[in-house]
Amino acid sequence: MLRSTLAQQGTPVYSVAWGPDSEKVLYTAGKQLIIKPLQPNAKVLQWKAHDGIILKVDWNSVNDLILSAGEDCKYKVWDSYGRPLYSSQPHEHPITSVAWAPDGELFAVGSFHTLRLCDKTGWSYALEKPNTGSVVNIAWSIDGTQIAGACGNRHVVFAHVVEQCWEWKNFQVTLTKRRTMQVRNVLNDAVDLLEFRDRVIKASLNYAHLVVSTSLQCYVFSTKNWNTPLIFDLKEGTVSLILQAERHFLLVDGGGIYLYSYEGRFISSPKFPGMRTDILNAQTVSLSNDTIAIKDKADEKIIFLFETSTGKPLGDGKLLSHKNEILEIALDQKGLTNDRKIAFIDKNRDLCITSVKRFGKEEQIVKLGTMVHTLAWNDTCNILCGLQDTRFTVWYYPNTVYVDRDILPKTLYERDASEFSKNPHIVSFVGNQVTIRRADGSLIHISISPYPAILHEYVSSSKWEDAVRLCRFVKEQTMWACLAAMAVANRDMTTAEIAYAAIGEIDKVQYINSIKDLPSKESKMAHILMFSGNIQEAEMVLLQAGLVYQAIQININLYNWERALELAVKYKTHVDTVLAYRQKFLETFGKQETNKRYLQYAEGLQIDWEKIKAKIEMEITKERERSSSSQPSKNFGLKY
Repeated sequence: MLRSTLAQQGTPVYSVAWGPDSEKVLYTAGKQLIIKPLQPNAKVLQWKAHDGIILKVDWNSVNDLILSAGEDCKYKVWDSYGRPLYSSQPHEHPITSVAWAPDGELFAVGSFHTLRLCDKTGWSYALEKPNTGSVVNIAWSIDGTQIAGACGNRHVVFAHVVEQCWEWKNFQVTLTKRRTMQVRNVLNDAVDLLEFRDRVIKASLNYAHLVVSTSLQCYVFSTKNWNTPLIFDLKEGTVSLILQAERHFLLVDGGGIYLYSYEGRFISSPKFPGMRTDILNAQTVSLSNDTIAIKDKADEKIIFLFETSTGKPLGDGKLLSHKNEILEIALDQKGLTNDRKIAFIDKNRDLCITSVKRFGKEEQIVKLGTMVHTLAWNDTCNILCGLQDTRFTVWYYPNTVYVDRDILPKTLYERDASEFSKNPHIVSFVGNQVTIRRADGSLIHISISPYPAILHEYVSSSKWEDAVRLCRFVKEQTMWACLAAMAVANRDMTTAEIAYAAIGEIDKVQYINSIKDLPSKESKMAHILMFSGNIQEAEMVLLQAGLVYQAIQININLYNWERALELAVKYKTHVDTVLAYRQKFLETFGKQETNKRYLQYAEGLQIDWEKIKAKIEMEITKERERSSSSQPSKNFGLKY
């Protein structure tokens, strides 16, 4: 039974492909490509893709990219909006077949006596010349390790993907045969051969461990000893993704997401509604020591966050939601769980950062940069790098946006990125070396300053004197700016004062000095929070400590008149003080009172400045006496 006719046209449809969500169909019409949504009255997208008739198309569900091949002897890569990402050089013969590997990292191209293996960005890994006639169709095995090609000479050609290479620090691992890997230590040229019982499907080398999945088992090697791997059986043989963190690694297969320790112990398996593991990749899943982040496919504005130890949703189970669709996510790797941050790039190519812990209050999502195409966190400290439009940028201390946004530009390192050509991608950020792959497939290594990483290490160990000494030795503004933000974040105002003075922020040095003179610990804490822009938290600290006048005064100082009066009325104290300051404020600008609440409370009230000053003096004295009599709590301030 014919269900429906999707399209009728005057030219033959040579090839058709489903969209990733099975709600659109891509098909050929001569030199044109057409994307037709299945919903009636939805807009059809059509564009001229080739100069000759298009013979074959394919659409990948993981990376959402489109391949096309034509009689103009070219193959091309498109995004789902029809924008060109790559166009090959003309071949000698028409391209008769193209096919994506299931994980979307590779694709195969077939032509007359030609079989080519390419990266998803278009550049070619390998070219074979089998004596087969035209390869008219290509199919990948479900594990992405081999292909079969239907040939014009009535043969089927089989090919296996080998020679993949993984690098980490001084180790290089190469898949030489289907079941054999070669490990080379470039420091001493030592070579080890690793033999496997079954064919290798996926591998990952990071954090001093090599994780290899075959069709039946998972092998975990330590870089210290290649002879005795840890081996455990897999439920399903088709592992599509391996991600590593310092303490454990993540396996993704057709059945689910599994977290294992490097000792081979199963830890957890996070699950969420509508989970589709077949479309997860390194851009949509991120792993740290305590958190797993997964981008939702059904609603691309949402990120699911899970605890690694239990596999349960993090915090109070709230999802991380953004106003735009998210393209790529990455968790930072170091520090405490409470300070864990996630960086992501959205559809507008804005780079945003937010905290992953979500308890009650909505965590602020802050924009770090614009026109960011690719990003990576450092493996040893929380330094972030990214490629912005025509610049390569390193955020030495991204947390600065939460502490003192004004000095964020001073904590950056920037250099021209035009040498990386169009569409470069950051492969890794290990130690102080960033590896970038250009659009032509070549790798470029950039070294950044090692000093910020040392500064991070000192601060995490609370070695403030060493940190100051390091900054004095290096004599760079970026280092001082990072130290200033780190010191404020860790409430070390003595170091913050030195660092702010070094970068010429005199107003902030004066404010820090004024904080030092405050009588109570609570007041100092509140003003440090205000320094970082956390007004509500500052007010809460004062109110919890019973310092109502001080809470009212910070609102008066910020000209937050509504809140100041609200607090005075609520706690039945200093209403006349608020009215007096408000009156003085209006007189300075020659204005009349128009606020109804202020008019209501000011009715029949005489302002006596002498009396108000005496009340304020009494409050300050009370606070001094209170702070001198009470012993400070050892755990004070940790929860803030």
